Amino acid sequence: MSNSFARRGVTFCAAVAVLTLASVLSAQKSPTEWTRFRGPNGSGHATGSGFPTEFNKTKNMLWRLPLPQGHSSPIIWNDRIYLTAFRGDALFTMAIDRQTGTLLWERQAPETKTRILDKRNNPASPSPALENDRVYVFFPDYGLLAYDAAGKELWKKPLGPFDNIYGMGASPIIVGNQLILAVDQSIGSFLLSLDKRTGKELWRTPRPEAKSGHATPILWRAPDGRDQLLLPGSFLLTAYDVMTGERRWWVRGLSFEIKSTPVVHGDTIYINGYGAPENDPGRKVNVPPSDEVWPIADANKDGVITQPEFPKYSAPFWFTVADLNLNGSLTKDEWEYYRAALDSENGMLAIRMGGSGDMTEKAVRWKYQRAVPQLPSPIVFQNVLYMVNDGGIVTTLNPETGELIKQGRLTGALGAYYSSPVEAGGHLYFVSERGAVAVLPPSGDLTPLIVNDLGEDTYTTPAFADGKIYIRTVEALYAFGTK
Repeated sequence: MSNSFARRGVTFCAAVAVLTLASVLSAQKSPTEWTRFRGPNGSGHATGSGFPTEFNKTKNMLWRLPLPQGHSSPIIWNDRIYLTAFRGDALFTMAIDRQTGTLLWERQAPETKTRILDKRNNPASPSPALENDRVYVFFPDYGLLAYDAAGKELWKKPLGPFDNIYGMGASPIIVGNQLILAVDQSIGSFLLSLDKRTGKELWRTPRPEAKSGHATPILWRAPDGRDQLLLPGSFLLTAYDVMTGERRWWVRGLSFEIKSTPVVHGDTIYINGYGAPENDPGRKVNVPPSDEVWPIADANKDGVITQPEFPKYSAPFWFTVADLNLNGSLTKDEWEYYRAALDSENGMLAIRMGGSGDMTEKAVRWKYQRAVPQLPSPIVFQNVLYMVNDGGIVTTLNPETGELIKQGRLTGALGAYYSSPVEAGGHLYFVSERGAVAVLPPSGDLTPLIVNDLGEDTYTTPAFADGKIYIRTVEALYAFGTK
């Protein structure tokens, strides 16, 4: 990989007052709170009990609220649910009464033109972040907005425009007095910190190697007592100091595309990354460097390679992947990114956290490379690592060794999966694209206890709070519970 993918710069403002990680997580332990994408620290684990395992439109359904389009997952604080949506070119933040399913208010973001680049993503894909009486939302076609519980706009920060081949998808998170957002795009990626009270920028750290993906960062407290943001991206996992945005340590060897959120178990972080079939074991394509290609492929000697000149080392779609500035031609730098992308490998990696600088040789514990997900995030439950790939193959691994335990499809819930699994009340919930919710037992058996069919396509991860389940489909938001 070229050194250009590893160089970093850091800019930051005055020192930032930050709550400890322990206080951040303790604020999320109430059974009535699910304050960020995938719950506490993105772990996919719900607190509390009494969640129904059997539910549908006629059983244990508390209410159903029709919604506009959007792929953001529902987020919960006390008696409120928040999510985002869009109608045409209008972007909305919505507040919903958790008990009745009544729409309390909706607020439109400043006018903008929405873009849909992939059916798995849309202009309202990032999930909100919550704390007390404030909700923070990110619309890739506008930027960040903050509202109070009554829907009053507190501040706004336009960002972008962004260029990501699949669209933007990372969700904001709250750390103490900061609002953190990862912005990975074809050119000009960065990690951003704002004062959550005012929207003022505190620091911004460039991520020059990150090109394609939309992982949401998670938190980890280092042995020195300082909190770190762990954020995977193209080729690298990087740990950043929460207060300054300074890069602390990193590990190479990730896929060129990272779209899922990692999880932590003990001293290890688990990350799955999938780029393309050419990144699977045994299918690697060897691409020569630009200095060897240009004399042959650059027919008109204009210094760039256009689509008709693109050598057939791989499928034609790779030209679009490599054309980072979308101008219809490849520079030598873009060619080297193309080489690095094809040279990367799909895989689930187990990485021991901590250290300083490049920890690649010391930190990688194991790597598993079969049926790896592109979008769904993993989960560790009962000392078993679960992952479901986009095609619906569920794999369980020993988190200590990476040894395969079981692999198969969920009977009665076949099809594609873009939602991430969640554990609640000792059961695992897997939601397929077609709206089949498979409930797995805590034993590690991959035979579902029951499959609940909602009959509506689903791309979001459900939220769990106070013994109730909230699932957003392409048509509506559902609440399920036994009381």
